[in-house]
Amino acid sequence: MTTFGDLPLNRGGARVIALVNQKGGVGKSTTAVNLGTALALLGKNVLVIDGDPQGNTTTGFGVEKAGALPSTYEILMRQAGIETALRRTEVERLDLVPATINLAGAEIELVSELSRETRLREALQPLVEQYEYVLVDSPPSLGLLTINALVAASEALIPVQAEYYALEGLSQLTRVINRVREALNPPLHVSGVLVTMYDGRTRLAVEVLEELARFFPQQMFKTQIPRNVRLSEAPSYGKPVMLFDPKSRGAQAYMSLAREMLEPAELQV
Repeated sequence: MTTFGDLPLNRGGARVIALVNQKGGVGKSTTAVNLGTALALLGKNVLVIDGDPQGNTTTGFGVEKAGALPSTYEILMRQAGIETALRRTEVERLDLVPATINLAGAEIELVSELSRETRLREALQPLVEQYEYVLVDSPPSLGLLTINALVAASEALIPVQAEYYALEGLSQLTRVINRVREALNPPLHVSGVLVTMYDGRTRLAVEVLEELARFFPQQMFKTQIPRNVRLSEAPSYGKPVMLFDPKSRGAQAYMSLAREMLEPAELQV
């Protein structure tokens, strides 16, 4: 049972959520695109930041990576202000900061820079009053791009695939989150664990869900994201699944997830 209502919100500014997991293929970008869209459709002003050099979140919104300048790379390298990188999307109330392959170089270039871990947090400051939710996608690693996402956020959302190796690496990830909280970002906490690619008909998926509930007893979402063909097809059309096929199981699941996140917050307003 998720406990968002018991957790501190960013009063007077955006609720900044980093989507993190060093494993690839767990649904971070899919969640950034579709959770962001669902929140916007429910009336929230949303910013999605693509912090992954693969740029899947960028293409998921139909934005061409080749011409997406300035991008997250220029923001982190202080070559441009974040306002100049904002892109309107097809979704009303939702803006995007895109990523290009240039971002892959930031991991190396930032190593020798001062305040390298806080670049994204500093860049976000002018926008925290303009949005209610900021979702930061991160790469499948625990390098400086993911650290920047965690330092900028007050919450970490961990997508986990319903598979045999689901728990592999999660203890390492939680240790990193704890270290970031202790050294750089005291408000940071794991506010939700999202099971993706879930098929409740299989014994393995049910066992993984039970094991995750033992590992994260207070942070599990009630909503699971099912395996769904339409979720996989939507990015090739440059659309969130809610615009591609709003009646699909994947679209309905992300709308349910967004409502689950909003309910406690709405009660506290």
